[in-house]
Amino acid sequence: MISKIAYYIIILPFSFLPLWLLYGIGDLLYLLLLTVLPYRKKVINANIDRAFPQMSQREKSKLRRKFYRYFSNLLMESVKGLSISKSSLLKRVSVENPEVMEVLYKEGKDVLFVGGHYNNWEWLILIQDVLFSHKAIGVGKPLSNGFLNVKMNARRERFGMTVTNNKALKACFEKYLNSDHPAAVLLLADQSPGDSLKSYWMQFLGTLTPVLYGPEYLAVSYNTAVVYYEMKRTKRGFYTLSLKVLEKEPRTTHWGEITEKHAREMEATILEHPEFWIWSHKRWKRTIPDNLEALKMKQKEKFHHLLAKYK
Repeated sequence: MISKIAYYIIILPFSFLPLWLLYGIGDLLYLLLLTVLPYRKKVINANIDRAFPQMSQREKSKLRRKFYRYFSNLLMESVKGLSISKSSLLKRVSVENPEVMEVLYKEGKDVLFVGGHYNNWEWLILIQDVLFSHKAIGVGKPLSNGFLNVKMNARRERFGMTVTNNKALKACFEKYLNSDHPAAVLLLADQSPGDSLKSYWMQFLGTLTPVLYGPEYLAVSYNTAVVYYEMKRTKRGFYTLSLKVLEKEPRTTHWGEITEKHAREMEATILEHPEFWIWSHKRWKRTIPDNLEALKMKQKEKFHHLLAKYK
């Protein structure tokens, strides 16, 4: 009941405020985050310390302040996303090189559209189906609150996106992939995996890190092209997507090749403008397995067995 009241009386009506006013509220939130409400400050500091040990404390503090500024804007833009019009969104999110996706569409290639929690991914979820000819599918973790999960996904799907989750992933892929209309599956691949034993371990931002192996497994299983997108902020509330094909023939790759490629691209994106990444996420909470080398050998064998199925 509380979630329904909050959604219908506070959150949704709040989203109809003009963006300039929401940004003003975001500025107040930013000041609160700097002073009395230091959201996940310990996690943010620990992550920045790990990723940038060479930075001075002054530089790290400056990065944290920039992150809080970005995060405040992101919250307001996410709220606005609940009611923003398609025409307004198209003015705010553009594609630098749309021909990358158009060529793949004409070739009949399904695509894994890989990126991360960087800049405003929520607006991309909203507008992806409009920006590209491919049918848009988004894979995400359901919210713990069932009511809010249904309402939020309905808002995300209103311009053509289909939102699914891991449990429904296979059925969704079988419905949309390898069909007459190519699909593009949006995967945010920078979160900490749920199982360190099923992760791909590699150096990421200077630390041995578990990386989601799912994109590589799905690309090989469904023979999709893999495209990395970088969402660049041009000014407050305006973004441009830059696209790069990482792999067109995933079944010709080696174990870990696709994962290494998209993780390296994400790393380069973060290093260029680190303030626009979600530093408040517990990215390095998994412990390194004692039998890591044996685990890698086992994963490599499974990859070869997967490839063998399609030869």
